[in-house]
Amino acid sequence: MVFFITMFVCNMLIPLLMILCGYFMYKHPPKEINGVIGYRTKMSRKNKDTWKFAHDYCGRLWLKIGLILLIPTAIVQIPFIHSSDDIIGIMTLMLETVQLIILFLCFIPVELKLRKTFDQNGNRK
Repeated sequence: MVFFITMFVCNMLIPLLMILCGYFMYKHPPKEINGVIGYRTKMSRKNKDTWKFAHDYCGRLWLKIGLILLIPTAIVQIPFIHSSDDIIGIMTLMLETVQLIILFLCFIPVELKLRKTFDQNGNRK
């Protein structure tokens, strides 16, 4: 049971981090373009307008998807409560793999929206 609880908490980390990071990206984005923290892609770093837009859009997206992921993440784990540690470990690996894929797929709509809103020099269309 201790292993199940530990894995349950670990599985909830990605959605919770998406919610937390999404909130801060949306409400309190980094003020200056930097190479350390924030949504850092070639397009988002063109100028302050693209930087702010990318953080706003990605922050809202991560906040929304993080909240959506919480429920299925919890529900998927319930049937495994009395399973062996090996089965729980496999379930955790599969669940976190899906969560990470979803996390990284979020970059696609952000980049598409940046390219739809700005030209290649970072000027609004």
